[in-house]
Amino acid sequence: MLLEAMDNAWNAFIERTVGISEDEYAWEPTAGAWTVRRRDGDWLADWADPDPVPAPVTTIAWRCWHIAVDCLDSYSARLFGRRGTELTGTAWVADWPAASVLLDRSWSVFRSGVFGWTDDQLLLTLGPAWGTFANHSNLDLALHALREVVHHGSEIALLRDLYGGAGDGSRRLPVV
Repeated sequence: MLLEAMDNAWNAFIERTVGISEDEYAWEPTAGAWTVRRRDGDWLADWADPDPVPAPVTTIAWRCWHIAVDCLDSYSARLFGRRGTELTGTAWVADWPAASVLLDRSWSVFRSGVFGWTDDQLLLTLGPAWGTFANHSNLDLALHALREVVHHGSEIALLRDLYGGAGDGSRRLPVV
């Protein structure tokens, strides 16, 4: 049931990303939006710890980084000893074609790791390396990853709708 729910969420998310244009991928819907920027020769996602209150609106590029690197790959590295993107921290890519490949790779690694768990392994606790989440189970983390995909995938879908969905911005709503 877990894998079916994960696959359903992931497939719906991926379907909503078909046809993203370069402008749409980088579109900043508000002033001060967090995105992926060129800094010191690398492409890096905007980030602050702790998050500002209120948290800034983020771009499709930023949300793709968050799903692939900040969530799925960071979980996979700790749980399974491997990543799909080979990226860490706030490192990301500037264009949609590269992002879509890395999203798929991060998902494949995470999903294959979860698929390999036995029922007993699903219930194992994460342990001290997970800090305040030490007493949470592998299942809890898999469900959290599912929530991240649904949450941020839905936000990407909304950004696409606000941008215009056609990828050319022709139906873009004005920023107020």
